[in-house]
Amino acid sequence: MRRPTVYGSICAAPIVHPMAAVPRGRPARDPASARRLRAFPHACGEVPPFLMEHRHLSPESGTASLHPTPPAQTGGATMLPDERVSSPGFWQGRRVVVTGGAGFLGSHVVDRLRSLGCRDVVVPRRAEYDLTTEDAVRRLYHDARPQLVIHLAAEVGGIGANRENPGRFFYANAIMGILMIEEARRQGVEKFVQMGTICAYPKFTPVPFREADLWMGYPEETNAPYGIAKKALLVQLQAYRQQYGFNGIYLLPVNLYGPRDNFDPSSSHVIPALIRRMLEARDAGAPEVQLWGTGEASREFLYVDDCARAILLAAEYYDGEEPVNLGTGGEMRIRELAAAVAGACGYQGRLTYDPTKPDGQPRRALDTSLARQRFGFRPHVPFASGLAATVEWYRTHARSD
Repeated sequence: MRRPTVYGSICAAPIVHPMAAVPRGRPARDPASARRLRAFPHACGEVPPFLMEHRHLSPESGTASLHPTPPAQTGGATMLPDERVSSPGFWQGRRVVVTGGAGFLGSHVVDRLRSLGCRDVVVPRRAEYDLTTEDAVRRLYHDARPQLVIHLAAEVGGIGANRENPGRFFYANAIMGILMIEEARRQGVEKFVQMGTICAYPKFTPVPFREADLWMGYPEETNAPYGIAKKALLVQLQAYRQQYGFNGIYLLPVNLYGPRDNFDPSSSHVIPALIRRMLEARDAGAPEVQLWGTGEASREFLYVDDCARAILLAAEYYDGEEPVNLGTGGEMRIRELAAAVAGACGYQGRLTYDPTKPDGQPRRALDTSLARQRFGFRPHVPFASGLAATVEWYRTHARSD
């Protein structure tokens, strides 16, 4: 039997850009809107990097306050009462396909699977299995015979890549997911885990984003082809559950960051792009770094290994039809983020902004209560620690390649 090896890679939702003012609070819904939602469930100055933590939002007021993510650990550190841990007994002996398993997020998922004793992990490589073609998808399922599929493979990029490749990003992401889900149904796969994207949310979603708001409007225009392609897969999973009893779950991660990220300036997301620019500017002695937009956009960031842990918790404990947000529940302006990255990289020059460049979605921050309630996920890695680890990884790995 041919053993597949990785298809593609996945990063977080596309690159962050600046914020326009958005009304706080949550708009009232008319009865017809509520029925539609039920039909488809679901100034700041520059802060030193050692003080940077996400702004945690009050769902009632929409206001934010700075405080660190509560420490929680596995194996020797404090766990909160509503947290769960992955069970080696669940994973040992299971055959698991992880598409995108050699990519940024996927490689961390594979590492965690192996640490849990899952020895039969299949990572299909694009050279062997082009998942945008039906024949390759069928061969993958025939060769791997998976019991559980974690579909992370995607064609993604930052705001520039989204502007240059809207058709490709729509087609590739839609067709991969459609084919993978359909063949999983045909082959009787026990469970399918589909990764969505934060940019599937409407452009002016009230903060914090709640899963029921996913259908309230059109996504931010730059990311819309990618976001709508991914959102269509939620509809497919819900329709298959209704008609065939197919067990597929759908997760919505915020922007990810961490070691092994993509640092290519043509396709990277905001944190790796900033790290690379700040280190290059420091080394060149550049007096100034100019960044896109106004710097007033807000984003939420989740450390990649926390996201990998969340995916495996959901795969083990969650069997519902509702999409579920994965994040920290915090919010950070791009201006604050840039100052934090500059500090972590040792760059002391000026940071300026070009407001003629596109802003992207005005704000992004999630309500993460469903992830805690449904499968006991809480993030463990504070932003300052994760950023330091990411900078160090790039210094010792990516820059030497």
